[in-house]
Amino acid sequence: MEIITKKRYELEIVVEGESHTLCNALRKILMEDKDVKSAAYAIEHPIVGEPKLYIKARSPKKSLKSAAVTLKERCDELKGLIEAPE
Repeated sequence: MEIITKKRYELEIVVEGESHTLCNALRKILMEDKDVKSAAYAIEHPIVGEPKLYIKARSPKKSLKSAAVTLKERCDELKGLIEAPE
């Protein structure tokens, strides 16, 4: 990841090597956070563009870290459900 803009209430990062899958999942979880005013991402070119994630929040870096932890927990839960014996 590369930080493009880092302000008190704003964070813009490039999420290198990722696509809509990760960015949309993070965006959705970020919007569940009451401290997040807005979260969005854009990919400027569909073939060679790198996603840019934009966050406006009380503490955008803290909210992003929390969203990443939540996403990992949800993925682990799904993996457990898939691997559970019937």
